[in-house]
Amino acid sequence: MGFRAEFRSLTSTQRSTFAACFMGWTLDAFDFFLLTVCLKAIAAEFHVGIPKIAEAIFWTLVMRPLGALIFGVLAERYGRRPTLIVNIISFSIFELASAFAPTLQVFMICRALFGIAMGGEWGVGAALALESMPAGRRGFFSGLLQEGYVVGNLLAAALYGTLFPHLHGTGMMTGWRVMFMIGALPALLAFYMQFKVEESPTWLEAAQRRRSEGKKSVRIELRQIVQYLPTFLFLVALMTAFNSFSHGTQDLYPTLLEKDHGLDPSRVGFIVVVSNIGAMLGGITCGALSEKFGRKRMIIIAALASIPMIPLWAWSHTVPLLALGGFLMQFAVQGAFGVIPAHLNELSPSPVRAVFPGFTYQLGNLISSRNGVFQAKLAQYFSGGPLNLVMSWTVVIGAFAIAIITGLGREARGEDWTRMEQSSLASETTTNRR
Repeated sequence: MGFRAEFRSLTSTQRSTFAACFMGWTLDAFDFFLLTVCLKAIAAEFHVGIPKIAEAIFWTLVMRPLGALIFGVLAERYGRRPTLIVNIISFSIFELASAFAPTLQVFMICRALFGIAMGGEWGVGAALALESMPAGRRGFFSGLLQEGYVVGNLLAAALYGTLFPHLHGTGMMTGWRVMFMIGALPALLAFYMQFKVEESPTWLEAAQRRRSEGKKSVRIELRQIVQYLPTFLFLVALMTAFNSFSHGTQDLYPTLLEKDHGLDPSRVGFIVVVSNIGAMLGGITCGALSEKFGRKRMIIIAALASIPMIPLWAWSHTVPLLALGGFLMQFAVQGAFGVIPAHLNELSPSPVRAVFPGFTYQLGNLISSRNGVFQAKLAQYFSGGPLNLVMSWTVVIGAFAIAIITGLGREARGEDWTRMEQSSLASETTTNRR
C-alpha cells in the first residue's frame, strides 16, 4: 500500500520519467552482470584462467569515470533527457559488439568502450529522476532507483539459470555470446524516452540562468568547481568504499558458489536471484526510512548489519542456507547503497549535479576496479583457490570504511533544488542590475 501511495503522489510525467531512468539503470546493470555470470564460460572459450577474464570487469570499471565525465558535461550543456537517450543506445551497441568479439583482445576493447557508456548512465539518470521528484519523496525513489542495478543483476542471473544450460551453439554462437546479443535489447528504451519523458525542471531553471549570464557562466562554474574540491574529494572517498563493498560481495559471488561449493548453473542462478530480491527490498526499505531517520544514520546501520550475515552467506553448506545468507547480505549491502542516489545528489552542488554524482561514483569504481582480480589472486595465493575467506574480509573492511566515512560527512536531506535555482537566478539578476 505504501509503495502504491508513493507512486500515486507523482504526476504522470514524473512517473514516466522515473520509469525510464529506472529501466535505463536496470538494463545497464543487466548488461554488466551478464559478464560476471559468464566468466567461467568466456574463460573456457578463450582458453585462459578466470583471473584473466576478470580483467574485463576491471576494464569496464576503469573506463566508467571517463563516461561519467563526458556524459555528465553533455547533460549539463544539452539536458539530461537527450544525453540519456544517446547513452542508452551507446552501451547497447558495445554490448552487441562484445558478443561478436573474435579474440580476447577485441573482447577487452569492447568491454572498455561499454564501460564508458555505462559510466555515464547512472549520474545522468539519477539527476533526471531525482530532479523530477518532489523533495520529500527522494528517499523512497532513491532506494528504488538504485535497485535498478539489483534488478539488472537479478535479470542476468535469471537468464543465466534458465537459458544458459540449454545453449549449445558452436563457433561464434556459443552460449555466452547469445546472452550478450540479448543484452543489446535495451536500445529499444530510447524510443520510449523520445516520446514519454520530459526534461528535468531543475535543469530548465539552470538553463534559463545560463542564458541570462551568457559566456560568463562557464568561468563562474570553473571557479566554483575549485571551491567544491573538498566536497568532491569526500564523495570520491565515500564512493570508493561503497563500490568496494558492493562489487566485493557481488562480482565473484557466482564464481564462489560454483568453485567453492560445486554448484551447477541452475542452483547458482537461484541463489543469486534470491540474493537480489533481498537487495531490492533492502534498498527500497532503507531508502524510504532515510526520509525519517536521515541518510547518514540509515547508511551506517545497513552497512554494519552486513557483518553478522557473513557465516550464512559464504560458509554455509546447503543451497537453502546459502540463499538465506545471500538474501540477508544483499539486503544490508544494497540497503546502504539505496540511500546513495539521494544522498550523493543532495551533497553535490547544484551547478554540477549532473557531473559530480556520476563522476565521483565512477571514480570510486576506478579506484576499486581491480577488486575482483585482487580477490581472485589473493584467494589463490593464501588458500589455493576458495574465495569465501577473502570475500568475508571484504565485507568487514568495507562495512567499517563506509560507516566511518559516512559519519564524517554532512546531512542535506530534503533540499528544494528547483527553488534553489529560482532563488539563485533572482539573486544574480538583482546583482546584475546593480
